[in-house]
Amino acid sequence: MAKGEGGEQYSNASLLSKPGTADGIKLAKNHEHRNRLSVCNKICYAIGGAPYQITGCALGFFLQIYLLDVAQLDPSYASIILFVGRAWDAVTDPTVGFLVSRSPWTRFGRMLPWILLSTPLAVLSYFLIWYVPVFDNGKVIWYLFWYCLFQSLQTCFHVPYSALTMFISSEQKERDSATAYRMTVEVLGTVLGTAIQGQIVGMANAPCLPGPNDILPDLINSSDSEPIISLEHTKTAYMISSGVICLIYILCALILFFGVREQKESCRPRSEPMGFFQGIKLVMGHGPYAKLVMVFLFTSLAFMLLEGNFALFCSSTLGFRNDFQNILLVIMLSATLAIPFWQWFLTRFGKKTAVYTGSLSVVPFMILVVCLKSNLIVTYIVSFASGVGVAAAFLLPWSMLPDVVDDFQVQNPESTGHEALFYSFYVFFTKFASGISLGISTLSLDFAGYISRGCTQPAKVDLTLKLLVSAAPISLIIIGLIILYFYPIDEEKRQGNRKLLQEQRYNEADSETDSTELANMV
Repeated sequence: MAKGEGGEQYSNASLLSKPGTADGIKLAKNHEHRNRLSVCNKICYAIGGAPYQITGCALGFFLQIYLLDVAQLDPSYASIILFVGRAWDAVTDPTVGFLVSRSPWTRFGRMLPWILLSTPLAVLSYFLIWYVPVFDNGKVIWYLFWYCLFQSLQTCFHVPYSALTMFISSEQKERDSATAYRMTVEVLGTVLGTAIQGQIVGMANAPCLPGPNDILPDLINSSDSEPIISLEHTKTAYMISSGVICLIYILCALILFFGVREQKESCRPRSEPMGFFQGIKLVMGHGPYAKLVMVFLFTSLAFMLLEGNFALFCSSTLGFRNDFQNILLVIMLSATLAIPFWQWFLTRFGKKTAVYTGSLSVVPFMILVVCLKSNLIVTYIVSFASGVGVAAAFLLPWSMLPDVVDDFQVQNPESTGHEALFYSFYVFFTKFASGISLGISTLSLDFAGYISRGCTQPAKVDLTLKLLVSAAPISLIIIGLIILYFYPIDEEKRQGNRKLLQEQRYNEADSETDSTELANMV
């Protein structure tokens, strides 16, 4: 039997117990070759992650300011839509994960049919989120319905896609490599979502409404020949950008479906289907998984608070109403460039060290952006540096989740077919927390006296936004890193699990081969 790197202590015992070592070596090589992914496979798999990030980035950065300034909803109603939509999205994740785990195997696999069938209605509901209805009384119901429907359909796409990581290859190295491709494309997706939504809307950004004490020399000195941008132009711009994103969503889904081959699970039979609450008990009862979820619950929540309020912070507090979309784009471009660095860093120094370094690297810039006076050049520099930490937040959770699933399989070899549950419950906790954070942050703006489309905001609003993009995220990051200290899967443990799983798969393949030969002899 072929040995993995540094796997002598795990493989020698199995060599002594096997009579045909030459057959074992041949079998191991065939197994490794079968699970190796081509660059094309990895790219097609990675492209499938773009729709979630493109739409998520557009909603995360722009939905709050769209509901407040374009749809002109009361901040309390906007907070209800954001909270209920995210909470509903969180509930659908474990539900869809439960249904996916009970789905039968088809000729296209078990995950890919979910991805294909959910796409058409998902793009329709996404488009209608960005349409302002002509009636006023039912606006809240309109946005709440289409937002919740889109979140449900996108969950039917994203949960199977996330679990697909475990079915593109059984080799940990190949999965990590594919995850790095995926994270690169997903960060590119956030760049694309920010660019499409920000630049199209930025070209038709309606002017602010001056208050009684506002002095706007630009408006006084502007010539009558300049085109006047109305709120209707802004509404049309949002619809155009959403239409472009819908087309990209469909294209990415088709590339994923036709470009990736889902591998069937090993010859072991899947475990008997279990109930919903049994699934909760199963995944949350695994200690390393519970700790990892808590770590990224707090760190992801920190970056979601920053994402959801940064556009308002730039336009209202810093006064960059016409430049905030470019500032967001700089953050995402910086994150894209930093993904290869973090992939190298985690392979060189370990994943836990990468989480500590990546999360803490953004803290100084969170402090700096609220302490310095409004300066556009300094804001661009701080935004570029912050993007490096954002890249770590994108890459590391999805790189570490397969390690926890592997650890569960080592400890519970008889329990199989539950990968979708692990991924869906992780997304559930992060989304539910983000719903609470967005709802509370928008409601806090209402209490502070936020003025829709106002050229200036009250001092309480400025203070609230500073807390939401600096103090609160920093506190959450620190809590998450404290929990990470107790996370038990280090590099030594991870490599040991990899070798044990390799031996399990080789033994299962050997058993299947022996059974086939015996049947042929009979």
